[in-house]
Amino acid sequence: MRDFLIAGNWKMNGSNATNDVLVSNIVDGIPNGEGFKLLVCPPFPYLISIASQVSNSAISLGAQNVSEHESGAFTGETSAAMLKELGCEYVIVGHSERRAIFGETSEQVAAKYIAAQKAGITPILCVGETLEEREAGATEEVVIGQLDAILDAAGVDSFASAVIAYEPVWAIGTGVTATPGQAQDVHRRIRMRLVKHNSDLADSIQILYGGSMKGENASGLLAMPDIDGGLIGGASLKADDFLAIAAAAAVAGQKS
Repeated sequence: MRDFLIAGNWKMNGSNATNDVLVSNIVDGIPNGEGFKLLVCPPFPYLISIASQVSNSAISLGAQNVSEHESGAFTGETSAAMLKELGCEYVIVGHSERRAIFGETSEQVAAKYIAAQKAGITPILCVGETLEEREAGATEEVVIGQLDAILDAAGVDSFASAVIAYEPVWAIGTGVTATPGQAQDVHRRIRMRLVKHNSDLADSIQILYGGSMKGENASGLLAMPDIDGGLIGGASLKADDFLAIAAAAAVAGQKS
């Protein structure tokens, strides 16, 4: 069975003072159990301090973005090797906000994905559709198209050291959440796309749900057969909320 991964994406939030309290409370409150893992992805300026806080805990460290370039005249960019040196095990690539606000293309996302893996970091590949695309019946076309960009650039074997996060853009920051059935449907389509290339790998890869998972709905979502955790936004900024999701993963892990 696949373990659950509960990943906190802090986005552009936090301060030295609030981060210290947040991480301390999460470390102190990690629920007992097996079959789940916790991850925090703070903004770049806090990676060093958070790395120190989680170094002797069960929490892993990740980054929110990475350059596709190894080094050079790219002012403001951060390479995968730099992130690895800071202790990052994971990095988010292709988040909907990067695609929509900063204009990242699927080709650029694929290059970042490859750069992360080359440095020994596990990319969390985000895929998802907007409300307009869902209403137009284009969910599968959009999501599978974003997935295929990685398959074309890196090959199916690359998914042996990757995580996928399905984030319905229409459910991010809106308070609207896909029903467990809606989320499961897309997760299943993603997994079945990989089955066509490598069934064993498709069965083992973690696919996270990234659309407003909270303590109240985590159990229902995690009960779905193809949902293997969550990429958590707002709820990851409050220890109690994040730990409630972790507790749901711990219970689900015991049943799996």
